[in-house]
Amino acid sequence: MKQLPWLEIILTLAFLLAGTAIIAINGADLRVSALFCIEGTWPIGKQFPWITLYRIDRMPGVLLALFGLVMFVISFKRPDFKQWRRAGAFLVLLLALGPGLLVNSLFKEYWGRPRPREIVQFGGTREFLQPWQIGHEGKGRSFPSGHASAAFYLTAPFFIYRRWQKRLARIWLAGGLLFGIAMSIARIAQGGHFLSDNLWAWGMVHLCALLLAAVLKPEFLPQESSQPKDQPCST
Repeated sequence: MKQLPWLEIILTLAFLLAGTAIIAINGADLRVSALFCIEGTWPIGKQFPWITLYRIDRMPGVLLALFGLVMFVISFKRPDFKQWRRAGAFLVLLLALGPGLLVNSLFKEYWGRPRPREIVQFGGTREFLQPWQIGHEGKGRSFPSGHASAAFYLTAPFFIYRRWQKRLARIWLAGGLLFGIAMSIARIAQGGHFLSDNLWAWGMVHLCALLLAAVLKPEFLPQESSQPKDQPCST
């Protein structure tokens, strides 16, 4: 247990709780969704690029996980790919446990929070619930966003490169966050999710990544140079 990144975990949880509180106090879930709802319809979400993002769905995440699986298998046949053994397993397991099990199979399936387009404020019939309020099982799949969680999954390579290739790690982190934010906007614009749903989609994936990285240690480590070291001149 000592090897777990407790500080990062605590800071992430604090950010999620603080963000959720701010959203609830300001009524941001309803206010942000209202920007996209016009007389009970969601026309902006049907326009480019939001509809394209929705159709892309989880494909980038699945492709990244498949790449990890291929590299994991290759690592057993080629010694020079050995560093990809843990990294490949990390990519596969993070998609399966984060967006797959935690987000879609557990919370979305059983939390029961109605989607924006299902509540009375936007022409539906159901009552608005805050993210901490549990609704009727199987009758609300808003919390959290499955699309956004799969998009935020693209930050996964950050945990592989962060110890050695820090610039590449930052590129993956920024790219994954931007893609996740774009997907979050698309799902809000389509009446599929609230702002807080997307916040927790990121949070759940990030917490899973922190825990899984602590267990698997997928980071690429600096490689020693193959060049012979300079020897001092002898006299």
